[in-house]
Amino acid sequence: METPLTAQDLWPLLRKLPHDEQLRLAKLALYAASGGGREEARAYQAAPPAADEFSIADNPLAWEGEGWDES
Repeated sequence: METPLTAQDLWPLLRKLPHDEQLRLAKLALYAASGGGREEARAYQAAPPAADEFSIADNPLAWEGEGWDES
């Protein structure tokens, strides 16, 4: 059986990356460590959106437009 990689094994490769790629890798690693969207997927599987939840029956052009330009 193979020995799994460790963070220490990847360290020499990480140091070879340019700074912007190191930051990109760090963000990807944090995203993966936080669950990487798995929680959202489970939530949608448990309670999927209803058929009319994102309905196009409402005409967005009919929305009230008064006051949008007031600051």
